[in-house]
Amino acid sequence: MPVVEIAAGRVHYAEVGQGPPVVLLHGVLMNHTQWDRVLPLLPEGFRYIRPTLPLGAHPEPMRPDADLSMRGLNQVIADFLAALDLHGVTLVHTDWGGGLFLTAYGLDERISRLIVLPCEAFDNFPPGLPGKMTVVAVYAPGGLTLALRQLRIARLRRLPVMLGWMARHPLPDDLVRGWTEPGLRSAEVRRDLRKYGKSLPPRAELIAHTEALCEFAGEALVLWSSAGKVMPREHGTRLARLLPKGRLREIDDAYVLSMIDQPAAVARAMSEFLTGT
Repeated sequence: MPVVEIAAGRVHYAEVGQGPPVVLLHGVLMNHTQWDRVLPLLPEGFRYIRPTLPLGAHPEPMRPDADLSMRGLNQVIADFLAALDLHGVTLVHTDWGGGLFLTAYGLDERISRLIVLPCEAFDNFPPGLPGKMTVVAVYAPGGLTLALRQLRIARLRRLPVMLGWMARHPLPDDLVRGWTEPGLRSAEVRRDLRKYGKSLPPRAELIAHTEALCEFAGEALVLWSSAGKVMPREHGTRLARLLPKGRLREIDDAYVLSMIDQPAAVARAMSEFLTGT
């Protein structure tokens, strides 16, 4: 994978295609492979870029002094876009909703459009049972290592407190092994995740940062899941109404990870938005 050097450290990414940039983000304790099922179904004529953010499944740790708070991670995204000299970006959000705050932090000048899949928003930080269990693991001595090992056991990760409410259908073992390998291998990768997990802003600030999207001038597709439990269904409607040029489209028979549950439906909706058809 190619690597770009920014102030916080080295960010690995995958890319394919040529044309206007589409940057696909991922969730906590996940990486760019979250999009493997959708990517081959997306239209040609775009440059698809998938960075692996320091959210617990990144292949190498960031610098020890890196700011990996919510604001710091937004700066990581902004620095990544700048390092690749990207303009007119379509930024795709899923699961981790902190990237929605680029507008609140004034770091969205390179972004022209948004696609928002089920993700944290308003006061839903950390989201549902899986989010709360992640926070417990972050604070408990040895908690992250134990949680990562449990995620590798299929019958355990299907529990609602783990990934059972994240994906409607069972996640493949090889996919989850790829997500958990960096954290099990490196104490410094676990350190990076703890920095984020222990620095969530107050509830009022989270709500205000989400509502700052009312200032985003570009087109936006809110591609929410109708069957979700971790990310409330009504949040999709609220986000679409909040964004001045937002539109809502729902994906049926899918939870948070709709790109894994229903890749064809997600790709079809994203393709129509990207191409304007």
